[in-house]
Parts: sequence; structure tokens; C-alpha cells
Amino acid sequence: HVQLVESGGGSVEAGGSLRLSCVASGVTVTANCMGWFRQAPGKGREFVASFVHSSGSTEYADSVKGRFTVSQDNAKNTVYLQMNNVQPADTAMYYCLGCGKWGQGTQVTVS
Repeated sequence: HVQLVESGGGSVEAGGSLRLSCVASGVTVTANCMGWFRQAPGKGREFVASFVHSSGSTEYADSVKGRFTVSQDNAKNTVYLQMNNVQPADTAMYYCLGCGKWGQGTQVTVS
């Protein structure tokens, strides 16, 4: 039974930072199937970032490259999304995806 719990969202001013966390159970974050997505009001869900444990490689949407960083803590079975220099366009519900299972999301609002 896979369960993903996101946290760390909130309201922040443009130029600020947030760190989102996704604690996984029932799946290990080293399984190469973890990622972050987001959905803004009235829009579809879009890819944000992913981390491939076996290669250590990361992938990012063009809109967040250079500002967001995805990482893992294997001991805590947690995936993080460090968001720096956030902009109003980053306002969305952020979801963790783990091996086909979605978390409940955490809201990020940038003003």
C-alpha cells in the first residue's frame, strides 16, 4: 500500500523560498519512480521535477530550471523540492508522484 504525504506549502512573497517534502511509505524513494508535479487553477497537471536515484540525475521543467532543486533523503524515505526565487506563476497545488500513486498535494501561493 503506497502512501505519499506532502508538506511544506504555504504563502510566500515573490522572490522567496519554500521547501516541499514528500514522505513515502509502501515504496522506496530509490525506486526511480518519484517526481513532483503541479496543477494551477484551471490548468492541467504538469511535470515539475524528478530524481533518478540509480544515476543521480535530475530533470526539471524549463519553467523551474535554475530555481528549483529536487533531492532525496533515503534514510527518511523522503523526496524534497527546494523552491527558490518563486514567482506568482509558481502558484499551484504541488503533488508528489511515487510509482503511479499520487499524494494529496500541498498548496503553494506566491504573491
